[in-house]
Amino acid sequence: MKKKIFYMFFITIFAGIFVFTIGSSCFAWGDPEIVSKITSAFESIESWLLKIATPAAAVAVGSGIFMKKFSFGDEEKIRTGKKIIKGSLFSYAFILAIDLILSAIKSLVG
Repeated sequence: MKKKIFYMFFITIFAGIFVFTIGSSCFAWGDPEIVSKITSAFESIESWLLKIATPAAAVAVGSGIFMKKFSFGDEEKIRTGKKIIKGSLFSYAFILAIDLILSAIKSLVG
């Protein structure tokens, strides 16, 4: 249930960023003021997320490494540490991929 809510929230945010990024460049007569404000707000949120994602991924990977290192042979802690490392690296790669896709869409449209 929690995964469904997380995925729906993430898809909604991604769709909102996509719509306002693409939609603002589709008007032939110029951007309305509210669209330009929302677009700039989403761009600042996107840059903020990228700035915060790098240290967050580093902390998560570090936590996973320390959990593995100081597990003292406990199989569950080693498995949990590996899951934390894999999950944080996957999430960071996903965030970077989204940024790359949005940049490519912006360059093609505008």
